[in-house]
Amino acid sequence: MAEIKSTLEKVLERAAAMGRASKEEIQADEEVKNGMRMAADYLQGKEVNFSLVMEATGGFSLVKKGLVLVFLRNIALPRYDDLGEAERAMQGLLEMARGSGDLASVFRDMKGILDHYQQQLKEVRQQVEEAFRQQMEQALSKQTGQKGLGLKVDPMLHPKFQEEWSKIKSDLDDQYNKVLQQHKELVAKRFSVTL
Repeated sequence: MAEIKSTLEKVLERAAAMGRASKEEIQADEEVKNGMRMAADYLQGKEVNFSLVMEATGGFSLVKKGLVLVFLRNIALPRYDDLGEAERAMQGLLEMARGSGDLASVFRDMKGILDHYQQQLKEVRQQVEEAFRQQMEQALSKQTGQKGLGLKVDPMLHPKFQEEWSKIKSDLDDQYNKVLQQHKELVAKRFSVTL
């Protein structure tokens, strides 16, 4: 079984490693961070000239790696109904690739995955809510001995519902994240970046 390290141990190891970092390693880390900052600026709606960055660095660069890593991190299952950040990240990657057709196809697939996830999530939640509501109403009828009391039960207020929904959503998220991760790996490979 793998040894599990505490957070403190990890922090101390990283601090020690930083003390041993060469000037080149520190510079490389700074370049990646510059790319990450540029990607964050782009995601916040600021103008970033990717062609200038790509020309200045020529092919592979650590700045490009930082850009790609941040963009890929932001292509994720939406927490709410907003896909804006994921779409903006895909657009940034397309601009970096100068509208490459192979990436456009991958991003269409990713957008489809995200849209399908949202739709399925809504449908499954409605089904779980309805099933739970019926169970609660039947249990209430049995307790009172009367049918059709006309009481409307809100299953979302019941802790058991929240627990059950959390499990179902987690399973659904895992399924979609696996497929999304495969697409992200294709994009990373296209940019010669390792995730």
